[in-house]
Amino acid sequence: MRTSAAILRGVSPALARCELTYREREAIDLALAVAQHEAYAALLRSLGLELAELPADPALPDCCFVEDLAVVLDEAALLTMPGAASRRDERPSIEQALHGRRRLERVELPATIEGGDVLRMDRSLFVGRSPRTNAAGIAALRAFAQPLGYRVVPVEVLGCLHLKSAVSALDDQRVLANPAWVDAGAFAPFELVPVAPEEPGAANVLRVNETVIAHPGFPRTFERLAALSLDLRPLDVSEFLKAEAALTCKSLLLA
Repeated sequence: MRTSAAILRGVSPALARCELTYREREAIDLALAVAQHEAYAALLRSLGLELAELPADPALPDCCFVEDLAVVLDEAALLTMPGAASRRDERPSIEQALHGRRRLERVELPATIEGGDVLRMDRSLFVGRSPRTNAAGIAALRAFAQPLGYRVVPVEVLGCLHLKSAVSALDDQRVLANPAWVDAGAFAPFELVPVAPEEPGAANVLRVNETVIAHPGFPRTFERLAALSLDLRPLDVSEFLKAEAALTCKSLLLA
């Protein structure tokens, strides 16, 4: 199914207080972050997507990272339970945004799972065992997705926040990955394109139909992608990298 719409949420003025697990805290330029988010939205619109843009919440520093709050499939959506307790108040707004667009199911504690840990490749859902997604969360995803005809494949994640920090889709046959952070063998039979070794954080790109959006601040990996005959678009998300986030984090894509 082709992506036709996306849910976004504005950048919280409290972004500097975002959750961090592996990164040291750096100063975030809020005005630049807002401008980068606006450029992100503009690029998605230019690709033909209809956007539902939710307002930011000053009480929720991570609220623009909407990907983590739901796993959206063609048939239904699963409202997740974030592993970071500070993010759980983000869920009602995403539930409201998805209401009427998909049949909704919900994950409840003690299960935790975040959408950044779920990579869909056709009818396979790869799900990361990570600091934010536990075994009960993986079981909840399987109970939701298997009856819909999806295969759920757990994958160990090492050294990074989410599965999609380590691997993301380029097209239906290829993934971009940092093999140091994830078991590359788990993704057979898909072709694995490795990031440049000196750019371990480069594995997160956003695929929108035939277009791949990548952060140009990883130039050697960007060069590798440019050689693959992709419709490749650069988009600077430097301020969001400081928040331990990346391109996929900032939207929920819908067919």
